Amino acid sequence: MISISRLVLRYEVQLTRNVSTQTEGEVRIAKVLKEKFPLASSLKVVDISGGCGSMYEIHIESKEFKGKRTVQQHQLVNQALQEEIQAMHGLRIFTTIPRN
Repeated sequence: MISISRLVLRYEVQLTRNVSTQTEGEVRIAKVLKEKFPLASSLKVVDISGGCGSMYEIHIESKEFKGKRTVQQHQLVNQALQEEIQAMHGLRIFTTIPRN
């Protein structure tokens, strides 16, 4: 169960993030992923650590994932980010395949 103060803090962080620009880490990770997945039709990288760069959430949609199980898709993302992952405490990965 999430306490009200924690919920308010999450809301405040999200609200702040909506009006600010991308962090340096978000830009760096997005650049690596764009190079590794040139067929990606959608890519979103979000620093969910509050801005310190220790945890990220990645949403990526790419034709390169077609025919691969979810675990294989995530392994591809992990491999692409192997250097960046060393400095992270956590990483959430969401992969999808375009419907067209």
